[in-house]
Amino acid sequence: MWYAFSTDVVAVIHLGFVLFVLFGGLLIVKWPRVMWLHLPAVAWGALVEFTGWICPLTPLENWLRGQAGQLGYEGDFLLRLLLPLLYPEALTRTVQILLGASALTVNLTIYAWLWRQHRRKQR
Repeated sequence: MWYAFSTDVVAVIHLGFVLFVLFGGLLIVKWPRVMWLHLPAVAWGALVEFTGWICPLTPLENWLRGQAGQLGYEGDFLLRLLLPLLYPEALTRTVQILLGASALTVNLTIYAWLWRQHRRKQR
């Protein structure tokens, strides 16, 4: 039971990290110090996508799933909701590169907007 629960927790953390990589720049509007966590997260997320590496959370999640006696990614509602977001069926090398480029583009846009707002306030 603990392994199954742990698997769900890792899946939620994994999704949270992906969302933080994509949209964490928006948190900087309210909490500027988040930038020091967000920039390395974006770099890691883009690096994983560009190089085709596997995020360490994936093997951990799979190991926990095996310990829980689960096969593949079958499971409850939570897993059916989260796993297709993290591991889409059409995930090819090209799609990975597009995801990495999208993460960089979204965040560069957010940081550029924040930079402009900051410069306007200084005038």
